[in-house]
Amino acid sequence: MPGAAVEVSGGEGKFVANVVSDAFAGLTPIKRHQLVYACVNDEITSGELHALTIVAKTPDEAD
Repeated sequence: MPGAAVEVSGGEGKFVANVVSDAFAGLTPIKRHQLVYACVNDEITSGELHALTIVAKTPDEAD
């Protein structure tokens, strides 16, 4: 996601993504997750990414 701060941990197809972005302002948690999933759709489709836990916050929420 352009302009987002992203930290990813994990391995073997199972990852945790901590994403901080202004783009999440005013969005529901489901909409936030949809934005992140859209960025990794190719990896999910290929099977490279099996499980993803998403923590999606605005910069204000991350402080």
